[in-house]
Amino acid sequence: MKYTRLGRSGATVSRIALGTMNFGPVIGREPSYEILDLALENGITFIDTADVYGGGPWGDHPGQSEALLGDWMRDRGVRDQLVVATKVHGPMGEGPNDQGLSAVHIRAGVDASLRRLGTDRIDLMQMHHIDRSVPVDEVLDAFTTLREQGKIVYLGSSNFAGWNLAQYQEQATAHRQIGLVTEQSVYNLAQRTVELEVVPAALNYGIGLLPWSPLASGQLGGVLQKADRSRSKDLDLGERRPRIEEYERYAGTLGLDPAELALAWLLHQPVVTAPVVGPRTAAQLTGAIAALEIALGDAELAELDRIWPGPGGQAPEAYAW
Repeated sequence: MKYTRLGRSGATVSRIALGTMNFGPVIGREPSYEILDLALENGITFIDTADVYGGGPWGDHPGQSEALLGDWMRDRGVRDQLVVATKVHGPMGEGPNDQGLSAVHIRAGVDASLRRLGTDRIDLMQMHHIDRSVPVDEVLDAFTTLREQGKIVYLGSSNFAGWNLAQYQEQATAHRQIGLVTEQSVYNLAQRTVELEVVPAALNYGIGLLPWSPLASGQLGGVLQKADRSRSKDLDLGERRPRIEEYERYAGTLGLDPAELALAWLLHQPVVTAPVVGPRTAAQLTGAIAALEIALGDAELAELDRIWPGPGGQAPEAYAW
């Protein structure tokens, strides 16, 4: 395993973060434990979850994935070996204060996550989405108080715009409140919009990027190869299909699995702390770990840029001058 700093913080984390979105509602307790055990055996120390996982689009029981992770940590006695990240924002009930980033919901949400995880602190507490209806000073006051109480250690954001990162960091600096150390955003070869403003803002403020959906919902994971093996001809990839075909051919010329190549590309981006991988099987996790050993040179990176062009650099040069 390889390790790095958690954004601008002093904490050390594995360069692969294990996402637990599928744990509980999609895959059961036994296979979830198998993946968690394998991750720890291979040096993965960074575990990402969220309070809503298990509810909404993931199932009928929000909090299920946090509870499963908490049970595993207690069963294995490994809490202190891990950097545990979770999130608050999504709906956790029917009440008017059961979602969002009000101080009321933040404080109640953190306490509930602590209970489900069976721990006394959350190492990285992340805002799952920007909440434009709540003043920034209220949000940061709530998290600053929680840090002073020892309930959270670091603060991160997720699904923030570049100007939101600047907004929160400037507010935190001016008022001596807790600032951001990470931003978790969709980022992969096929979805590179964050390079316009999120990536430059993150680099400027020392915020580590945690890419979610690193395989573009499986489209970068050898989807056409898998369809050929299963003799499925009904795969609808829309306008991305020609690029995916070319990408899979190129991965073949390098002798690499497409999923491993996609993760390796992310690991070569200076802003990236750790891609968040959400395996459903132990084999998928093993493939993700293998990406750490792939070294891409300038020629390979340039070819990937040709196949999957980004927005043209950062704003405004990407669209102006």
